[in-house]
Amino acid sequence: MAFRLSCIGLAVISSIAANAALADDAVGADNIERISVMGYTFNDYKVSNASGAMRGDIDLLDTPQSVTVIPDFVTDEQLARNLAEVLSNDSSVTAGSEKWNRQQFSIRGFALDSGNGFLVNGHQHWSHYVQPIETLEQVEVLKGPSSMLYGQSGPGGLINMVTKKPTYDSLFNVGVDTDEYGSLRFQMDAGGAVNEEGTVRYRTMLVKQDTTYWTEYQNGENKERDRLLTFLALDFDLTDDVTLSVKYDNTADKAGLDSGAWLYSTGDKIGQVIGEEDKIWELPWAFIDINVQNIGADVQWHINDNWKMKTGYNHQMYERQRFGSSPTYNENPFEDGYTVRPFDRHDDWQYKTAYMDFIGNFSTGDFEHQFLFGANMLDYYYQQQAEYGDKVTVMPGQVISPNVNYHNVDPKPASEYKHYGFYVQDLMTLTENWKALAGVRYDEQKKDGAGNNAYALSPKFGVIYEPTDYGSIYVNYSKSFMPKGMVNDVEDANNGVNLKPEYGTQYEIGTKWELFDGGLLMTAAVFDITVENRVVTQDLLNPVGDVDKITTQDGEQNHKGFEMGAQGQLTDSVFITGSMMYLDAKYENDPELEGLTPIDAPKWSANIWTRYEVTDQLALNLGAQYVGERYASADANLGNSVVKDAFVRVDMGAAYTWDMQGTEMNLRLNVKNLFDTDYVDGGSYKEVTIGQGRNVSLAFEAKF
Repeated sequence: MAFRLSCIGLAVISSIAANAALADDAVGADNIERISVMGYTFNDYKVSNASGAMRGDIDLLDTPQSVTVIPDFVTDEQLARNLAEVLSNDSSVTAGSEKWNRQQFSIRGFALDSGNGFLVNGHQHWSHYVQPIETLEQVEVLKGPSSMLYGQSGPGGLINMVTKKPTYDSLFNVGVDTDEYGSLRFQMDAGGAVNEEGTVRYRTMLVKQDTTYWTEYQNGENKERDRLLTFLALDFDLTDDVTLSVKYDNTADKAGLDSGAWLYSTGDKIGQVIGEEDKIWELPWAFIDINVQNIGADVQWHINDNWKMKTGYNHQMYERQRFGSSPTYNENPFEDGYTVRPFDRHDDWQYKTAYMDFIGNFSTGDFEHQFLFGANMLDYYYQQQAEYGDKVTVMPGQVISPNVNYHNVDPKPASEYKHYGFYVQDLMTLTENWKALAGVRYDEQKKDGAGNNAYALSPKFGVIYEPTDYGSIYVNYSKSFMPKGMVNDVEDANNGVNLKPEYGTQYEIGTKWELFDGGLLMTAAVFDITVENRVVTQDLLNPVGDVDKITTQDGEQNHKGFEMGAQGQLTDSVFITGSMMYLDAKYENDPELEGLTPIDAPKWSANIWTRYEVTDQLALNLGAQYVGERYASADANLGNSVVKDAFVRVDMGAAYTWDMQGTEMNLRLNVKNLFDTDYVDGGSYKEVTIGQGRNVSLAFEAKF
């Protein structure tokens, strides 16, 4: 079925794209998309609102929360190929492990959960794979607890990925990029109005990527990746007040498997890479094959001048085969060998999400209200089928033949749950200079089995003071929650006890200013986040029989710090986006982790990317990323003893644009890691990512 849908999607996209190339550019004057431009006439570095922050199009100055919006213009300049490269534009986001071709992240030092830390157009999204970014218009980093609007989620924040929309005007763009390893990515982007009235519009994309990685297996074979992405979005104006939007996308992604590099955890070489930096410990036949489909629809109804209703549904179907060798960490693999265990595993995740929002603008006395009330739900399904072989010791470079097939075993029982939430939010204008935000949410999770139901109330409060039309100062209080199930261990004194949700509480003070005639957005925030009810397991002082430990929820975690950011235009020819963060992160009230800092939570981090327009045709870019010293261990045995050094990575680029018979041509050259800096990126000492050395990329794009 997945293959059939993929073929149908590809056929539809190809057909529409072909029509777009021949379509008449003329669209009725009443249907031309109008864009309000303030200040400078060209400023694709700055975005004024984030749809995910308040579940609506509310200006960032009126949002009492720290939010970073990364537009696709910037990431296109950087020739970004994955979400990690996009998020490197926000220093509050730290890269984690990329084990098994996943990209993991932390916001303000708290790890994002792949099940509830990511959104696509406000829908919860299963993110257990390398996210396609070519379809994205912008990426929004919502910092701090956001459970009031989105339900169960972590205390650090959320990532909301906003996809590109159908267009009134015809567009047809093709592009190709390559690098020094021979990787190749082809992109096609088409859109426009289907009929003369412009009441039916579309956007379609096709991406084909063949990647050769700089890393290789112990026998010298390079890791490779083959990806095909198809995307189709349609808008139908059913009436003057009702618009139906439908979307389909499919990602077919197959790649060699990499479980990460190893660092020495003891001795004189502690923190150094074991073996060669470009070597992979997985055996060369290991691979991961993923197919992800999303089918969804949204309706927007302008009920009257003051009220509108938005509702939507999305079904995400995620299938994965992981055929791996499970290498086991060993500090002396060249003398003792290391253990592998072949396995073949098939996973099936189904994510069904839906929401309905009512948004109103009205007055009560002297107060103006931007009011939201609504509900959303998640229907989760997961089933696994896997066969595991015997453990075998191999020497580096030695290859054994696997003899496993997941079809040989029966699937495990499926896991299912449903999550519902109801929320109310009111942004009130009290005076010309003062605004207040108040909101609350009720959540309920239903899951088969004892101790698996969860309930939570998530409040949010904020106050905004706007001394001028171009600046604001705010304070906020918000909470997050994560259900924890129950203790399931017969050797635990609290076996069978229902665990309370883990709660995160944030206090934040921040300010936002639009300078240079609104061309530059400056932000700053101070935050303090405390997580309560962390699960802690410790040994009993007086064991009774086999019961020798006890699990409680006495643990806490506190992260505090400050951050600053700038996005926009400095002069007619100079643009900038950059940020920095200071973070003090600690575990508390934990007998094993007391006082330790979590993995990948640097005290200092910063980034900058600039554009200098030399002429109307030539633009130069220069950027840098700084990540401070981080820990690769945070446990009872090693504490924070394994340290990853701080690093600075410098990137640069240049683009030349010209016109050829009415077609805009663009040629771009980028150099990542200009000074070939050696550095260790995210992950623990058993699954760390090694930073890539200097890499030259070349891209060409034509806009017809």
